[in-house]
Amino acid sequence: MIGRQGPAFSRRTLIGSGLGIGIGAAVFSAVGSGSAYAAGSVGSSSAWRRGHGFLAAAMDGYPDHGSIRLAQSYSDQAGLFSTAFTYDNAMAILAHLATRTADGRARAVALGDALLYAQAHDPAYDDGRLRQAYNVGPYTFFDGSLQPDGFVRADGTANVGTQFGFTGTAVGDMAWAGIALSALARRTGVRRFLDGAVRIGVWIERVGRTDEPLGGYKFGVNGADEKLPFTSTEHNTDLVCLFGRLALLTGDRVWRERRARAEAFVKKMWEPSGGFFYTGTNDGVTVNKSPIPEDTQTWTHLALDGEDFPSYSHSYSHSYSRSLDWAAAELAVLDHAGRRNSAVPAGQSYEGVTFSSASLVANEDVPIAEFQPKPDRNGVWFEGTAHLALALRDRGGARDEARARRLVDSIERAQDLLGAGQTVGAKALPARSGVVSASSPLDTGFGFGYYPYRHVGATAWYLLAATRTNPLRA
Repeated sequence: MIGRQGPAFSRRTLIGSGLGIGIGAAVFSAVGSGSAYAAGSVGSSSAWRRGHGFLAAAMDGYPDHGSIRLAQSYSDQAGLFSTAFTYDNAMAILAHLATRTADGRARAVALGDALLYAQAHDPAYDDGRLRQAYNVGPYTFFDGSLQPDGFVRADGTANVGTQFGFTGTAVGDMAWAGIALSALARRTGVRRFLDGAVRIGVWIERVGRTDEPLGGYKFGVNGADEKLPFTSTEHNTDLVCLFGRLALLTGDRVWRERRARAEAFVKKMWEPSGGFFYTGTNDGVTVNKSPIPEDTQTWTHLALDGEDFPSYSHSYSHSYSRSLDWAAAELAVLDHAGRRNSAVPAGQSYEGVTFSSASLVANEDVPIAEFQPKPDRNGVWFEGTAHLALALRDRGGARDEARARRLVDSIERAQDLLGAGQTVGAKALPARSGVVSASSPLDTGFGFGYYPYRHVGATAWYLLAATRTNPLRA
C-alpha cells in the first residue's frame, strides 16, 4: 500500500481483485442537443452525442426498478454485474450537467436523488456517509444463481446491501459525491442537494482530519469502521474543490479553513525539481516517492487554479501546472497490436497516458491478478487521458490545444472501435458508444488493473473534456 488506494474496499482495488472482472478467462473485443457542444468542444459532435447515449444506457439497464436508480459502472462483460460505484455515478452527474440539455439535467437530478436516498436509508449508518458502491438492479452470479438484491427491489424500495464487501467508505469517493451534489445545488437551487453535500463534508471532517506532521485528511474507513492510516494526494485534491464549494454555497468560513488544510497537504506533496506531485503518505510523516500516478498531476491543476480563490497567483498556478507536462511526457504510451499482451486489433493504434510510473515497468510475464490477463505496459488509460486533455485545455498554453486534440482524437477512435458488442443489463449498448477504461489490460502498480470494458467514469471524463467543463473548479 502506497498511501493512495486502500484495501479491498477501494473502487479501483475491487476492480482488480478477482471478485468480478473476468471470472474465468478474460475476453476482449476489439442525445442531447448540439448547443452545448458548439459552445466549446474538442471532439466531434457525433462522438459527444454517442458518449452521452452510453451514460443514458448505463442508467437505464434495469428499467423495471423504478425511478431511484444508479448507473452501472462497467459493461456486463467486466463481470461486476450491476455494480454502481459511487465515484462513477458522481462523474456521470457532472457529465450530464455538462451537456446543458434538458435530458442531461433530468438524469443528473435522478442520480443525485439516488445518492441522497442511499445516504438517508443505509441500514447501518446515519451519519452522512455513502458506501463505495451499490447495486442498480437484478443480476446473476457466474454460477448462474440469481442475486435479487439490487439497489432497488422489485417492490420499489431501496436496498443498500453490501455485496462484494461494499462496506467501506473512501474520502475521495465521498468528496466526488459531494462535488456532484454541490454542482446540482448550484445548477438547480434545490436545497436538498446542498444539505447532502454538507453532510458528506461533515463526515469527512469528523473521520478524516488528522494532526499528523503532514496534515490533511486520511483515506477513510474499512468495513469494520476502522480508520485507515493512509493520506492521499488525490483525495485531498478532491477536498480542495468540495470544501471550496461548500464555503461558497453556505457562506460558512469554516469550510475555507478546511479547504486550506487539504490544500496545504497537497502542496507538501509537490516535487519542485521534477515538476510533479507525489502520491501521498502511509504514516503521516514520510512522503511516498513511488509510484507516481497520473491523476495527482492533472487533478491538482484543475483544483488549484480556481478563479474563486485569488490567493493563488498566476505564477503559482502555472508553476504547479508543470505537472501536466510531466504527465504528458513521463506517462505517455502508444498501444497497438504489436505491443506485448496488447488487446488492440491489428491496424489500430491509440495514444495517451497510463495510470502511473509503475504501469510502465509492469511485469508482462505475470497476470495482473488471479483470473486476469497479463498486462501491456503500453495500455492507454482513457480516463486519465481525458483528465490530461481537459487540464491542457484549461491551462491554454501555446501547444496545449493541439496536444489535447490528439488525445481526444485517440479517445474518440477508441469509442468507435473498442468494446463492440458489450452490454448493460444484458441489453445491447448503442453502437460506437461509451469509452473503454483501457485499450489493453493495464497494471496500475497499485494492486489492481484496468481492462477494455466500457466504463461510465472514462466516458464521463471524455464528455467533460469535450465540453470544456472543469469539475474541480470551486
